[in-house]
Amino acid sequence: MKSSIRNTLTALALGATLFGVAACSKPQQNVTVLTGGTSGIYYPIGVGITQIIDKNMPDVRSSVQATKATVENVNLIEAGRGEVAIGLADTVDDAYKGNKEIGFDKPLTKLRAIANAYPNYVQIVARADSGIKTLADLKGKRISVGAPKSGTEVNARTIFRGAGMSYDDMTVEFLPYAESVELMKNRQLDATLQSSGLGMAAYRDLAATLPIVFVPVPEDVVKAIGNTAYQPGTIPANTYDGQTEDVPTVKIPNLFFTSADVPEDTVYQITKNIFEHLDQLVTAHAAAKVITLENAPKGLPIPLHPGAEKYYREKGLIK
Repeated sequence: MKSSIRNTLTALALGATLFGVAACSKPQQNVTVLTGGTSGIYYPIGVGITQIIDKNMPDVRSSVQATKATVENVNLIEAGRGEVAIGLADTVDDAYKGNKEIGFDKPLTKLRAIANAYPNYVQIVARADSGIKTLADLKGKRISVGAPKSGTEVNARTIFRGAGMSYDDMTVEFLPYAESVELMKNRQLDATLQSSGLGMAAYRDLAATLPIVFVPVPEDVVKAIGNTAYQPGTIPANTYDGQTEDVPTVKIPNLFFTSADVPEDTVYQITKNIFEHLDQLVTAHAAAKVITLENAPKGLPIPLHPGAEKYYREKGLIK
């Protein structure tokens, strides 16, 4: 009889313990980080963000997703198919406002900013034997301008318009980094324009394979664009093999962004952990070296998510 009572009490105690654990534990949340092609810089930066989340947010399981970059990312975020994304500020702005010329038939009103991150640089590379040295030299040549309707492709159209040119002046292919580089190696393309952080793997591979030249984007072309997101920039000498001089070009801010539907505390924790572990992001890719907490809430083209805003207020960056 005593043994039966003991067994009953033990079972009740075990059941109470298990109930208590179940009641106290939080359901695991999934966070998908949307990036770009695997040969670009969005992808390793996104991997770095997932590693930071996994190490510091025990109730969250994160994953990284390769995409066609900014345009696909804004649409996925709006549709609730991702929680964090990386994208070009000008295209994110166009999406939020609903710029039909760029392909956004209606405003994507759920987009919210997490941080101003690092700049993309428009990097126009030509085979050295193509005779291309200036933007005007691209006329009549075969050039790739990024994946169709990508942020890079939007940049390409904008820059050519600033230079008084259009796609009609060239034979245009719509291909991302890796495919463009392979076609250049095979001499099926004369040049490619890609918008990326400095030192991207695809261009390092190309520069190590054949002689190339970087085509400058002069400051007067940048001014003619008339968009504050497009700023004069420089590709420093020796960023790539054989590139011995600084190259003037355009730089465009990248954003970390999310959806208004993502909970405030989740975005707060993601923002906090990114900026408290920036060294880990730099390890993922050197482009992250220029990301700073002080710059994070500045110059954002879309509303700041309340979770990110809470963190910046705590740090005294927003009053």
